[in-house]
Amino acid sequence: MSSGRLEAFTDGVVAIIITIMVLELKVPQEGTLAALSDSLPILLAYVLSFINVGLYWNNHHHLMHATDRIDGRVLWANLFLLFWLSLVPFVIRWLNASGFSPMATASYGVVLGMAAVGYELTERAIIACNGAHSAVAKAIGRDWKGKISLALYVIAVPAAFFARSVAIILYIVILLFWLAPDRRIERALKN
Repeated sequence: MSSGRLEAFTDGVVAIIITIMVLELKVPQEGTLAALSDSLPILLAYVLSFINVGLYWNNHHHLMHATDRIDGRVLWANLFLLFWLSLVPFVIRWLNASGFSPMATASYGVVLGMAAVGYELTERAIIACNGAHSAVAKAIGRDWKGKISLALYVIAVPAAFFARSVAIILYIVILLFWLAPDRRIERALKN
């Protein structure tokens, strides 16, 4: 089967996730800068999460355009990815309600790290379905970016229990790592 329906379904789920995230933001009770500054930590967590979810959506879009066909393995791997992304609004609420407790901060990393695993599984399932010489296989290669990101999540999650700021910095580093445009799929499609 083609990837069009999977891409459309993923687009819809991501749109819902982003909508839920923004609806969970609480408006300050007063119209002052001080009241707004009290909301700053959760606003920054929202921005970080919005960009992360947006990066997954963007990379998924490119991945689907390089994919000729999908099968049941791809569908299940993609659902695994979407499951973890759908938990992002939950961990943002937990971060806010707990005052960025170590457990909530670590859970944020677990959710994003498992989403990274889900994306990796989706890539691998697409390669298995389309073959080792497919555009996706050529573009992904050894996927150092993905492996480095997963390694940083493995460091960040336990760090949240003894140095939350280190964990949060690592989450930001991973995000910045992926903000740099990844042109592997575009290059593979041109060849």
